[in-house]
Amino acid sequence: MSEPNETRPAIQDDIRVSEQQESKSGTEAFSRRTFLGVGSAGLATAALTSLVVDAQERGNIAKGEQDHSASNPGPENKPLLDENPNSNFPPPTDYGNIIPVWYSFDLTHMRIQEGGWTNQVTQTVLPSSTDIAGVRMRLTAGSFRELHWHTSDEWAYMLYGNARVTVLNPDGTIFIGDVGKGDLWYFPAGFPHSIQGLGPDGTEFMLIFNQGDFSEDNTFLISDWVAHTPPSVLSRNFGLPESALRKLPTNDLYIFPADLPESLAQDMARDGVSSLPKYTWKLGDMAPKSRTRGGEIRVADSHSFVAAKNISGAVATIKPGGLREMHWHPNASEWQYYISGKGRMTVVLPHGARTMDFNANDVGFVPRIAGHYIENTGDTDLQVLEVFATGDFQEISLNNWIRRMPPEMAMAHLNLDANAISKISADPGIYILPR
Repeated sequence: MSEPNETRPAIQDDIRVSEQQESKSGTEAFSRRTFLGVGSAGLATAALTSLVVDAQERGNIAKGEQDHSASNPGPENKPLLDENPNSNFPPPTDYGNIIPVWYSFDLTHMRIQEGGWTNQVTQTVLPSSTDIAGVRMRLTAGSFRELHWHTSDEWAYMLYGNARVTVLNPDGTIFIGDVGKGDLWYFPAGFPHSIQGLGPDGTEFMLIFNQGDFSEDNTFLISDWVAHTPPSVLSRNFGLPESALRKLPTNDLYIFPADLPESLAQDMARDGVSSLPKYTWKLGDMAPKSRTRGGEIRVADSHSFVAAKNISGAVATIKPGGLREMHWHPNASEWQYYISGKGRMTVVLPHGARTMDFNANDVGFVPRIAGHYIENTGDTDLQVLEVFATGDFQEISLNNWIRRMPPEMAMAHLNLDANAISKISADPGIYILPR
């Protein structure tokens, strides 16, 4: 990485110490009782420090009886509240009401068949996500997600195990590839494909579709087509007698068990197999887009994973206490899947701000252009899959913006002095700040 990226954590540590000292002195100087007596020249500084005081007082309320209005003598779902403390008792910086930014796969219906299962988070349950839907799927060893195609593109991230995928190109060639944990695949809309679990224990993966109202139950299945076509037409189409077609499926297969396939080398040796374009991608083999003491981020879009024309993604690994810096995406909404760990995120829109907690198997959503961050609030690594309905990954850093503008502009807007501004990194890279 560049030198600014490597030295940035030390710089941030210096800034953090300075901010803590300033916050402490500000807290001693102001309280909400004295705030209204401050002259207009000090209002901006007092407003910032009052947030610290307010947060401290809110913390005291949570511990005692200082504010009876916060009590709840009625029924509560305590396990759910314990997983979402920032929703139940939001920080004082939250305000207004915004669109939903949280859901969980643990709240969805699971469709179980012999050979595996699937569940999904779509616009039906997360209405704000109009351009992305996610489907989680498990296939046991040998089992197929049957041959099918659909109206949206499909981008996938392997969560567990191994799988073999195939996709047919319009020119009649077929791509065959094997994928393992951390790998990706991409199938363009309308291209027929299949997924099969391999040994020793099959696979589990996250499927991303660039249609918010997509449903995995509404795909085009080969079994459906043959089951609902007159036998005489099938006979003519295949050039086979109707007697040879008596065992064709009469219901959709969807997920079903089968024998393990031949080796990849054997399947690749068959006629018509094409190696280009390459519809699979080993994300773990890429150098991280950014790596600091706080964690790392790997990004795959059409500039690297060339086949993925309309969907891009990133995997962020955030160390305990680490912070995915404040930023936004100018060209697409962000749909998140929390793979492991615990975290929190604040999403800020023109009419409100909302802080939510996230755990493994949760989904987060950030509207296009909305400012946000991701913070690891647990004691293990937080791993987050971030996906976008565009092949061109773009991100703008708040730090970079502040640092690149003329310092007088930042001083006028934020009441930061020139020395503090000079310590903010000007590097446009994607950063995870350490504790």
